[in-house]
Amino acid sequence: MLKINNLHASIEDKAILRGINLEINPGEVHAIMGPNGSGKSTLASVIAGKEEYEVTKGNILFNEEDIEELAAEERAHKGVFLSFQYPVEIPGVSVTNFMKTAINETRKAKGLEDMPAKDMLKLIREKSELLEIDRKFLSRSLNEGFSGGEKKRNEIFQMAMLEPKLAILDETDSGLDIDALRIVANGVNKLKSKDNAVLVITHYQRLLDYIVPDFVHVLYNGRIVKSGTKELAHELEEKGYDWIKEEVNA
Repeated sequence: MLKINNLHASIEDKAILRGINLEINPGEVHAIMGPNGSGKSTLASVIAGKEEYEVTKGNILFNEEDIEELAAEERAHKGVFLSFQYPVEIPGVSVTNFMKTAINETRKAKGLEDMPAKDMLKLIREKSELLEIDRKFLSRSLNEGFSGGEKKRNEIFQMAMLEPKLAILDETDSGLDIDALRIVANGVNKLKSKDNAVLVITHYQRLLDYIVPDFVHVLYNGRIVKSGTKELAHELEEKGYDWIKEEVNA
């Protein structure tokens, strides 16, 4: 599904990614861990197509198509979803209306008509019930006055509605208490299937107690320096990142 080959990327002429190789298949959950400044969020942004980052070498294949030249919106239409670490507020636009627009824009990109209102309401009802979201929440302005947990739950609701092939969760556990973390993780787990894949980016092992990864990769200084199973995350929790630095610099 996703294949990254020798990816180098920079921002404002500062090199951040220095040769990333990563392959994610349908049905898999991958976790990227690493210290601050290692390039985790940059990797998420580059895959999603944020234009402020420049790919200087390598390529990104999504379903065997090179997507490097595609804008972020085009990648989203093809099934790439990025959950932001800090979701933006959009006053005056309800959660429901935002989702209607997003879904119909994706349908338009595929040459389809707008989703009939009856089908849209049914889909909203099904997904909100799946994620235990109150109907009143859906009529509120997007992220305006939302708590950290509400913002993250809204991101997962968007993911549920759009049904992406690849969901990238960029530090979605940031600022969440245990209850909010459990709710968000439960939503992600309900949406996993053999046809989609999830890339979880996190500092902490605690999220991976709820969203259990098939593979864990450690990013350090712009490179993946170690890969393993979920046990690697526990090892990082016990030892911290210093032992990784020592291994790399040995």
